[in-house]
Amino acid sequence: MPLAQPHDHPADAEAAGLGRRGFLTLAVAGVAASAFTVTVGSLAPTPAHATGAGATAPAAATGPRKRELRAMWISSVVNIDWPSRTGLTADEQRAEFLHWLDVAEQFRLNAVFVQVRPTADAFWPSPLEPWSQYLTGVQGQDPGYDPLAFIVDEAHARNLELHAWYNPYRVSMQADPAKLVPEHPARVHPDWVWAYGGKLYFDPGLPEAQEHIQQAILHSVEHYDLDGVHFDDYFYPYPVAGQTIPDAATYAAHGAGFDDVADWRRHNVDTFVSSISERIKALKPWVKFGISPFGIWRNRATDPLGSETGGSQSYDLQFADTRKWVLEGWLDYINPQVYWQIGLAVADYAKLVPWWADVAATSGTHLYIGEALYKVTSGVFTDPAELSNHLAFDRGVTEQGTPVHGNVYFSAKHVPADPRGSMSRVLVDHYSRPAIVPAMEWLPATAVRAPVLADPERGDGGVSLQWSDAVPPSRRATSFAIYRVDGAAGAIDVEDAANLVATVRAGSGVVQRWVDGSAEADRPYTYAVTALDRVWNESTPSRAAAIG
Repeated sequence: MPLAQPHDHPADAEAAGLGRRGFLTLAVAGVAASAFTVTVGSLAPTPAHATGAGATAPAAATGPRKRELRAMWISSVVNIDWPSRTGLTADEQRAEFLHWLDVAEQFRLNAVFVQVRPTADAFWPSPLEPWSQYLTGVQGQDPGYDPLAFIVDEAHARNLELHAWYNPYRVSMQADPAKLVPEHPARVHPDWVWAYGGKLYFDPGLPEAQEHIQQAILHSVEHYDLDGVHFDDYFYPYPVAGQTIPDAATYAAHGAGFDDVADWRRHNVDTFVSSISERIKALKPWVKFGISPFGIWRNRATDPLGSETGGSQSYDLQFADTRKWVLEGWLDYINPQVYWQIGLAVADYAKLVPWWADVAATSGTHLYIGEALYKVTSGVFTDPAELSNHLAFDRGVTEQGTPVHGNVYFSAKHVPADPRGSMSRVLVDHYSRPAIVPAMEWLPATAVRAPVLADPERGDGGVSLQWSDAVPPSRRATSFAIYRVDGAAGAIDVEDAANLVATVRAGSGVVQRWVDGSAEADRPYTYAVTALDRVWNESTPSRAAAIG
């Protein structure tokens, strides 16, 4: 998102019209379907419906959804969110990050997207790039701990997904290579880099530069327990008045077969996106890959396939063919930054979201909408209910048959600031219960079983639950969902979002415990527990167990 507050599949499958996504789905289903039954919630992708791009959806009810992604971006570049400034001690940095996880829990989020490679640097001990200057203030200086290992462990302890967020091409927020550490790849290979708009960038047209970037990212995928790899909207840089991207020599050397430099640039980005997607899945098939592009692919006035908008076009300005990436199934999710209000003539939220939903539904790619919480802070969004209205609108689009699977807020610091009560309104209207991350049926599943729930017991801290996950270690759950209804009941409807009271990370061993601190003394309840694998496939529920 802009900083000025403002971001190979088998031939037979392709011939059958399945594409990579369809092939992966069938492959996973073939392994898992006979082994167990899971529920993936009510957001399974469906074919695009007949309404045109820009069609509006009916108003939808508020209230919680059982399955949706709720996330926030935690930005590290120029210390936007975390760390809040350079030079903090390791303990201070850790404490600040735990604060952000407290915020996520307070607002019932279930994922965080954390920037771990804001420029060509790292928030982990990378053998390929230096420690980030945004940790200590000095590029290459060891912060005294492994931030990536810490944030992964702490997010998982709270059962939050951790998507590591990388900026692929940006080398530095300033344009002087001499200010980089001597061992920086941009100084070791100065031919890989050019300056533009006061910043340094890796040249996306150079295969050697592309390979370096991918290796840098893949090192973290291989060595850390990431849930997702995330890119924002920065590919080729945003245009700067009076400046030209200095890639003429690269085009002359590598642009054979392309009569148009713009088509060649798009090809470079396409190649990067498809390649990193395949390599992530080759390393760890369960790691999700998603991109958060600028909210407009192309305007309909430019391209009949575009949206009914009149703003900047990422296809033409960042050379990012985001629609193609979705249709080709290269992404597990697309997270467009629809950073505008409902009714804005040049870029109407109510026209862009259905357009993206139609595009995503054609390949089954999950759709999360990027939300400009900062525009409430800045005053651009004048209605404090704007964001709540966005979520209600998204629910209406989903009910039409083209799912919107969740929302991501930029940026973290605005969430607890709660400008004009806008996030509190979202919490009351939509996030009154926890939510489970939507399952992606093409990802490899684990045959989790229904837990064995013991009778609940009352204690000083609330109602204590204990259950067993008595399966071989390879089939144990990653987390559990706890459901509760008032009174004595023979069964609980686990598809009713109002009955979900918590999700908790699995502890070591077979026996699991949890205390319902929100239970009222002497009030009768009935509980049930389900098991969830690491990609949120859910078992059938345990028996219903009551306490008087």
